[in-house]
Amino acid sequence: MPLFQYTARTLKGELVNDKIDLPSRDDVIAHLRKNRLVVVQVRAAPKEFKLSLKFGSGVKTRDVVVFTRQFATMINAGLPLVQALDILAQQTENKVLADVTRQVVYDVESGQTLADALRKHPKAFSDLYVNMVAAGEAGGILDTILVRLAEFLEKNDAIVRKVKGAMIYPAVILSVAVIAVTVLLIFVIPTFQNMFASVNLQLPLPTRIVIGASHMLKEYWWLIAGAIAAAVFAVNRYYKTAPGRLQIDTLLLKMPVLGDVLRKAAVSRFTRTLGTLISSGVSILDGLEITARTAGNMVIHNAVMESRASIAGGETISAPLAKSKVFPPMVISMISVGEQTGGMDEMLSKIADFYDDEVDAAVSALLSLMEPIMIVVLGVIVGGMVVAMYLPIFDMVNAVQ
Repeated sequence: MPLFQYTARTLKGELVNDKIDLPSRDDVIAHLRKNRLVVVQVRAAPKEFKLSLKFGSGVKTRDVVVFTRQFATMINAGLPLVQALDILAQQTENKVLADVTRQVVYDVESGQTLADALRKHPKAFSDLYVNMVAAGEAGGILDTILVRLAEFLEKNDAIVRKVKGAMIYPAVILSVAVIAVTVLLIFVIPTFQNMFASVNLQLPLPTRIVIGASHMLKEYWWLIAGAIAAAVFAVNRYYKTAPGRLQIDTLLLKMPVLGDVLRKAAVSRFTRTLGTLISSGVSILDGLEITARTAGNMVIHNAVMESRASIAGGETISAPLAKSKVFPPMVISMISVGEQTGGMDEMLSKIADFYDDEVDAAVSALLSLMEPIMIVVLGVIVGGMVVAMYLPIFDMVNAVQ
């Protein structure tokens, strides 16, 4: 939307200068009059040159959680919807979320439902968020739904951070190893090479391999960097295709230790998302479709969509999940019991709570296993290079004796 700059006067005679995003100048005037402001001037805001290096939407999960909790508190206290949103737009520290909220205020004032207004901003509010808000509006329990949403987002974000946190340590060790090996190959090994060349000594095979690697890195670093960049680009493009994503996600789930962490995190996310949607009044079919889109793994997505098709055909949800071989037998059994007893949402929440603890244990096991492995790998690489360069020196000492 275009940005307008306005000057208006309050009923007390105070001047207000601000900016607002609305479709046209007439919409700005109508908005100001609705808020009991006397319009003095409205003009298009001058365009500012901004060099932006943003990645993603600029709205973090934590910002949405705080927004949702404050929104629920104000609705529960009896504040009108538009007034609550207007307060949130003013006090939200995230500028992107503040701009989005102002646009939501305008759409709600124009007669749209809150869910329809939120649906226009998918980068800030997910399908799950929008559908739960729609269910809350329809059932007259918007404040309760918003509290559930905040709790869900917090727990889901905690799981994501645990899995990402497990990857930080190996990534740091690997980075240190790459830097150390690169420094040795570019700056240290050539010194030894010159020394060996001056004495015209027959070099052992390990030494020749290390010297050859140093020569390749110094002379063809651009080719190596290009090959790595091309490989990353190719894998990324392949992952964006449906078959590629399915194959890579399947391989990730089959990896030792890491696959166990990813599987348990996926089960926790699936059960908590579906349980939260069902308990909020979203239909099972819509709930499964939303859960599939937010699964984050193509194997889980396909299994959930097969379950949706199964339910649409009058069958059970548990059978297709069992065929995927991703969900443990305990989860399948508990979901089956939940279907039979009519307590699906409670059963799913219990599974999610259990698997939250399982993810904690799996992450701890991954870290305890990765630490010695990475240290040994780093020691073998660097130590092997050092030994390879000292072998000719030992031969030289023996020859002198």
